[in-house]
Amino acid sequence: MPGTRRRTTDSPAVAASGHRPDRAPAGAAEPRRHRRRLLRAAAAAACATLALTACSSGPVAAPQSESPFGETVTLKVGTFGSFGYREAGLYADYMAKHPDVVITEAATQDSEQYWADLTAALTGQSGQQPADIQAVEVGYISEATGPLADRFTDLRSAPGVRASAWLPWKSAQATTTSGALVGLGTDTGPMAVCYRKDLFQKAGLPSDRESVGRLWAGDWSKFVDVGRRYKAHAPAKTTFTDSAGGLFNAVLSSEPEQFSNARGELVYEDSPGVKKAWDLSVSAARTGLTSGLKQFSPEWNEALYLSGFATIVCPSWMTGVISKYAGDRGEGLWDIAPAPAAGNWGGAFLAVPKAGKHQKEAAALAAWLTAPEQQAKVFAATGNLPSSTAALESQAVQDATNPYFNNAPTGRIYANAARTILPAPVGRLDGAVKAAISDVALVDIARNGTDPKKAWNGVVKQITGKTGG
Repeated sequence: MPGTRRRTTDSPAVAASGHRPDRAPAGAAEPRRHRRRLLRAAAAAACATLALTACSSGPVAAPQSESPFGETVTLKVGTFGSFGYREAGLYADYMAKHPDVVITEAATQDSEQYWADLTAALTGQSGQQPADIQAVEVGYISEATGPLADRFTDLRSAPGVRASAWLPWKSAQATTTSGALVGLGTDTGPMAVCYRKDLFQKAGLPSDRESVGRLWAGDWSKFVDVGRRYKAHAPAKTTFTDSAGGLFNAVLSSEPEQFSNARGELVYEDSPGVKKAWDLSVSAARTGLTSGLKQFSPEWNEALYLSGFATIVCPSWMTGVISKYAGDRGEGLWDIAPAPAAGNWGGAFLAVPKAGKHQKEAAALAAWLTAPEQQAKVFAATGNLPSSTAALESQAVQDATNPYFNNAPTGRIYANAARTILPAPVGRLDGAVKAAISDVALVDIARNGTDPKKAWNGVVKQITGKTGG
């Protein structure tokens, strides 16, 4: 959701980031497609509920109907980035159907800091109360099912919840060894490549999505080779791809072994998948194929708005990021081609902390937000691809096209990719390793010319400090 990237904090309540940033660069116009979906009532509700906004309107007045809970409750939802619930009007819809429920959201950007703050709240180290519903990025789900499992509610008995409703590997990721289901799947991050047709044309490359996909089909090294061809004739002030960290995450997502083995033990120092992703992304960074920017930083946002990248490795949730930050000026210029290899980057879950005062009501809301109908609405609003099998197979998803991306058949492209994903094991420190590599080490190499060996040693030192080794 999808997910993950990040550094600017939106809210002091829950610091976060995520696979889906939620703020446009200064001066960037909101895409018309996005604006049309923000109904006045939904916007008013969202303004009232966000932790930091300039809005002054109060909660939406919901029509009176029977509430199943019998008391007025306020449910706080903690998320990072943009899960699409506001954009799709889901909070307003739920409050209209449940007039005794008021939903507030603390949505922030830095997923690594978000998780650190959430962990501190769950374990009583910060003195802060966790939200009634907390999003969990896939890189941290093993912590939620492992050492923190007793801090979350088992959602198997929540109204409308069936573990079989999600892609099998999605539910398995959120299931503890004792069988408890501590998270309900939101989105997945099947891979494609978003590219600028006009910049490809100016560089003398094919620009239709079928031909572009054939350029790098089957191998991420071919993608880097195309980057070299692009650089030879690149339009001024552009790079082939947005970031070395993004390329690293994409290459690694298609590898069977990543940061951890099947027992959850860190193996990143000897992992063939990590080595392959590191070598390719370092090569791209050192030869000027990447921008040297950290993904989702203010500088990255601005470069995206100013047409600084020809490609962005593009899990499904990234389409919403691009259309928001590139603004109206990018509409119709972006297109989508298949990725060199199938992989999953991102995705998240909704969990209900046991510390919450309204666990029953929170579980009901989490189940409703992740139901197939709501997942399809989020996909239509933001591009976050469902993890529910029924939603993936629905006509609403299969027939979906995206006008912003030259009417690319996004539903078919991403749903087909989702079915071919063979996810690697996820360990509890995977998120920390990913952040150390993609957000720090590779940025240093691309921006500052740091020696790769020195940058890698910095990763090991940082992770060793976290493991106590």
